Amino acid sequence: MIPTVVWGTGNVGRAAIRAVEAHPALVLTAVIVHNPGKVGRDAGELAGLDRRLGVAATDDATAVLAARPAAVVYAASGDVRPDDALTDITRAIAAGAVVVSPALYPLYDHRGAPPEFRDPVLVAVAEGGGSLFASGVDPGWGNDVLPLLLSGLGSTVDVIRCQEIFDYSTYDQPDSVRHLVGMGQPMDQEPMMLMPSVPTMVWGGQIRMMARALGVELDEIRETSERRALDATVTTRTMGEFEAGTQGAIRFEVQGIVEGEPRIVIEHVTRIHPSCAPDWPTPPDGSGAHRVVIEGRPRIEVTVECTDEDDNRSAGGNATAVGRLVGAIDWLVEAEPGLYDALDVPLRPAVGKLGRKQP
Repeated sequence: MIPTVVWGTGNVGRAAIRAVEAHPALVLTAVIVHNPGKVGRDAGELAGLDRRLGVAATDDATAVLAARPAAVVYAASGDVRPDDALTDITRAIAAGAVVVSPALYPLYDHRGAPPEFRDPVLVAVAEGGGSLFASGVDPGWGNDVLPLLLSGLGSTVDVIRCQEIFDYSTYDQPDSVRHLVGMGQPMDQEPMMLMPSVPTMVWGGQIRMMARALGVELDEIRETSERRALDATVTTRTMGEFEAGTQGAIRFEVQGIVEGEPRIVIEHVTRIHPSCAPDWPTPPDGSGAHRVVIEGRPRIEVTVECTDEDDNRSAGGNATAVGRLVGAIDWLVEAEPGLYDALDVPLRPAVGKLGRKQP
């Protein structure tokens, strides 16, 4: 059994505890929290399970890492605290742990990552012998292993389009939804997520990885974006009120240009309410989905809908991101220390999990 730590117990961390507990090769040995109100609480309670796991949450990361765990699922947010997340992750790697995390977008494609992100990780790998695999859902499997798998089913491929189409009122993370994405903010205030070069920083790694896997050279990566205002004030279950006239929907593309044409495209269509921008692409049931379209012969379209935590689509997406990461831990433990991406780490089948009772 591989001693595994979950660091962070928010939207991703809850799913991570459940995934580690369910994995036949892993054993949960510690849970690290930042909120003082969670210290001492049982991991099963924090994960929304109906039973105790016998692991009490702690805020003493130093003591946990001193025990030299074999693996760490770093589930704390890196959206608004990338420097802190990088420091935490390099500490764990330097302690000899295999680290898996969705927190640092620039390291999803480590070959193209800025030196200020990549170099500290390589130093930690050399120092402690640990590893890092960063991946998520979008960016993540929806923009790397899934479209590449589907592309192999075509005779000819003209365009690969990866879409995330989501109602963000189901996503209980106000800092990201209101301040990074800009929902509910004035239309004359550009959200951080759409500032020039930011979409490429987040999603460009997937464009580069797909191009590398497909054996094509990119001319450049381009960005396009649109925004729509709410026609009426709406009230959401998780994040309260969003006023009429403020931003209610965004649509953007990160385009990989090959021989002058956008051939590899990652598109996001995000709303805070289904009534906003109804003419834009919608998910099958109005809540949320990931879709891959292979334009070519034949034309291939696959839509993935994931649910968890009382049929919540955002929670389902988080759980699949966690499944990809936690499922890679035993492979990474056997691999050489290093920095890995989605093209390096195989998507693992559910070995040992089929038919097991849901935790």
